Amino acid sequence: MGPWRCLLLLLPLLAPALRAQQQQFMEYVERRITLLEERISQWHDQSSRYSTELRDFKNQVLGMLEAAEKEREALRAEAEGAAVRVDRLEREVDYLETQNPAPPCVEVDETLMDKQVATAKQRKNEKYTKLTDCSDTIASVRAMKILKRFGSASGLWTKDAAGSSEKIYVFDGTANDTVYVFPRMREFTLFSATRKAARIKLPYPWVGTGHLVYDGHLYYIRQQGLSFQVIKFNLANKTVVDSSVFPAEEQIPVFGLSPSTYIEVSADEEGLWAIYATKEDEKNMCLAKLDPASLDIEQMWDTPCPRENAEGAFVVCGALHVVYNTRLPSRARVQCVFDVSGTLAPEDASLVYFPKRYGSHASLKYNPRERQIYAWDDGYQIIYRMEMKKKLEV
Repeated sequence: MGPWRCLLLLLPLLAPALRAQQQQFMEYVERRITLLEERISQWHDQSSRYSTELRDFKNQVLGMLEAAEKEREALRAEAEGAAVRVDRLEREVDYLETQNPAPPCVEVDETLMDKQVATAKQRKNEKYTKLTDCSDTIASVRAMKILKRFGSASGLWTKDAAGSSEKIYVFDGTANDTVYVFPRMREFTLFSATRKAARIKLPYPWVGTGHLVYDGHLYYIRQQGLSFQVIKFNLANKTVVDSSVFPAEEQIPVFGLSPSTYIEVSADEEGLWAIYATKEDEKNMCLAKLDPASLDIEQMWDTPCPRENAEGAFVVCGALHVVYNTRLPSRARVQCVFDVSGTLAPEDASLVYFPKRYGSHASLKYNPRERQIYAWDDGYQIIYRMEMKKKLEV
């Protein structure tokens, strides 16, 4: 029996087994395919979820980035606004510092003050070496012009004694801290009120009527306890440039008829002067030459001019002229002249009378540029035009 014949005889016997194996294989393949499909479906679901989460996260991040950008822009705008405000504040502080500067240190250096007093006393009553060739003195009052009545009975009005400004400066009263400024004489004469005048608020109040405007600066007297200070105030930028305690002990009113004035700052062709009085020689006045830059006392003199019945004084070409009156006001007169250079002897000076007025002079400010005196008489503002002569001709 051949092999093929045997195979044919066996086929009927093997066919069921082969069919069973084939069926198992197909079932296995189907199960694997079903598992793959489930895994593919699961991956698809997870991928969709991850995509959704990623998209949501992206949108969230984009929203956060947009919010951060907006916050950054807001912060940048706030920073720019703050920088602008800081810059404006710095400008305002600078402006306020120019308008209302910090007061300078005015503590008294006793050693320096004693040294200044000692230096001045060493040169006390020495003959003065003139800075100019001015040799004039007052011969008479040539004319009087009454401008108006303004303010209280006592006060001061003046121009800049050294500069070219036409402004009028008015100090109303003997104790105040506000100076009225009129642009010209015409406005001062026509204006009946102070509302049209500029105002300068001083850092310290003044005392008396012995103040002066000189070369763009206001030199005014401040009382601090028992001592007196000369304050140098810049009128352009409204700042205190310097201050100095006046080196005189136990000061008393310099004029018998003006009890509020302890120091009279005066200007003439030679510069600045201070007229004062102390208890050491309470009967007569003293005179000092001031350095307008440093406020130092350059030289001091005891004068023979009495304080009693004196209502004011001024300096002309280095000579002190003292104006006297009586307790019941009458005609004021220049009755004492003291020349620091020794050119004019007191007995050779002219007796100069002022025209009869309303009362007593509260202030007399000589202007060397105009050769006239700005006077305050019982609330009236008066100009005296002076007739001048050479000292040797008097």
